[in-house]
Amino acid sequence: MDFDLLIVGGGLAGASLAVALRGSRLRIAVIELKPHVPVVGWDSRIYAISPINAEFLREIGVWEYLDVARIVPVHRMAIRGDAGGNLEFSAYDSGLSELAWIVESGRIQRELWETLRRQHNVTLLTGNAPVGLSIDGTGATVDFANGKKIRARLIVGADGVNSWVRDRAAIQAHFRPYDEVGVVANFRTEREHRNVAYQWFMRDGILALLPLPGKMVSMVWSARNDYAGVLLKLDAELLCRRVEDAAERVVGRMELETPAAGFPLKLMRVDTTVKARVALIGDAAHAIHPLSGHGINLGFQDAKALSDLLQALPSWGDPGEISTLRAYARRRAEEPFLTQYTAHSLNRIFNSENQLLSVLRNVGLNLAGSLPVVRDALTRYAVSGRF
Repeated sequence: MDFDLLIVGGGLAGASLAVALRGSRLRIAVIELKPHVPVVGWDSRIYAISPINAEFLREIGVWEYLDVARIVPVHRMAIRGDAGGNLEFSAYDSGLSELAWIVESGRIQRELWETLRRQHNVTLLTGNAPVGLSIDGTGATVDFANGKKIRARLIVGADGVNSWVRDRAAIQAHFRPYDEVGVVANFRTEREHRNVAYQWFMRDGILALLPLPGKMVSMVWSARNDYAGVLLKLDAELLCRRVEDAAERVVGRMELETPAAGFPLKLMRVDTTVKARVALIGDAAHAIHPLSGHGINLGFQDAKALSDLLQALPSWGDPGEISTLRAYARRRAEEPFLTQYTAHSLNRIFNSENQLLSVLRNVGLNLAGSLPVVRDALTRYAVSGRF
């Protein structure tokens, strides 16, 4: 079986790339070992989708099919330091309608897969694991466990932080564990969140509460391994009380809606995101601390940048040509780098127990909040990926 483009990984980044190419001449195959299964109830995987990525999803025909009753705009973000630091971002003050949209991962995934199943130029390959990859001057060949082979002019690794494609293409990845776990859960609340996203930098980690529909919030608590273990072992009642106290009771009493789950946190960077016949997108190309809320936003922008370049190729153009792939790498060099290392630096700064650094980091928050030019520049970068 021969294709122009083979995408390994049908998650949000990989699926969005395939959908973005729905009007192209490219013959596309998507490999996903486990096809998407809709989540029953509320999804504990919640994303803050930036306006520029909401527009990308609208452009590829997905956003308008999401259930509006399950999407919440963020109008304000309140950040608190561990010693009086305070920084707030307002959509209104920055001339925006919203800072972000809070959406369940499963809702976006379902709409992407519904589109893929109807897409005339896409072949979905599920339930069969790739076991071998060979690359030559004209394409890449993937071998499967059942003996089948697929050949494509370009293979895209969209298969996550432990990318099989990246490993088989001999692209070096550098990992730096944070020795932290991201603890996630959803809660029903006593008081309205008023479309405010909260974040606390504390000695016990970084706690974020994101607004969900009605009187509900989603929590991400990035905590050191030992403390995360304590949080994950608490029963529902004790976990609610612990989160209420840490969140200064801004939404009043809390009731657990979805069980707490944890995932290890680490920084990952690669030597390159492209090689001849190979490109990486999403978490296969960069892993980032969740404090910035940019993870999937970077992946969507990867998909947009690569799809724009591939659609601009002339009819005789080769999608796996290294000059095209290098153009993609250049387009996606700045935003992931700045976002990764800003999040990494903030995490290191607020994890330090040095008293002088504690004073400086909280003064820094207050200073940024008191300078509208700085605050608005940070807001613009957060919502659009550029200053």
